[in-house]
Amino acid sequence: MAALDGPRFGPKSGGPVKQIVVLLHGLGADGADLIELAPHWAEALPDAAFVAPDAPEPCDMGPYGRQWFSLQDRRPAVMAAGARAAREGLEAFLTAELAREGLPGSALALAGFSQGCMMALYAGLRRAEPPAAILGYSGALLAPDSLTAEITGRPPVLLVHGEADDIVPVQATRQAESALREAGVPVQALYQPGLAHGIDEAGLAAGLRSLRAAFGTGPDA
Repeated sequence: MAALDGPRFGPKSGGPVKQIVVLLHGLGADGADLIELAPHWAEALPDAAFVAPDAPEPCDMGPYGRQWFSLQDRRPAVMAAGARAAREGLEAFLTAELAREGLPGSALALAGFSQGCMMALYAGLRRAEPPAAILGYSGALLAPDSLTAEITGRPPVLLVHGEADDIVPVQATRQAESALREAGVPVQALYQPGLAHGIDEAGLAAGLRSLRAAFGTGPDA
């Protein structure tokens, strides 16, 4: 399997990297799609490096873009198996990024959109050294039944979902919130009336607050 890579941004300060924020894109997109979040957060996180790796496979549901795993078969067990297989390459990427900067796992945050949210939650909750935070936008929690047995840490999680989402129903995040709370994971959830499958200004602002709180660079407010 080829090593993951993708577009990068920062650190805006021009100095040493103190935090790494990895942005995981959705089905049929690529890293260039989600790296656009970086400038919104970099002003308040000037020492953070942002990287948005391209998923490992060509998307099998359209003529362009990438996928972390196939969604041709959306049975829960099949999707969980796909995430489990994709986790190996993502974990190698995260480990290499931290090692290059000489940073501990606590200097890492994961943010994902849609299928990228599924990967951020699946991989982040199973890392040997948990990330500082996980931000999940418009996604779902895969393999909730195995979480209690497999979870390795309980980093703070932010979930954001539009109530008008017709791609991934908002109920997926409501179920994720419930399962995470049951597993003892600290969760904040933001449900946006009228928002479809996307990220709005309120979601960006909530994400920045979560990142600043996790990295100790600002108030949790």
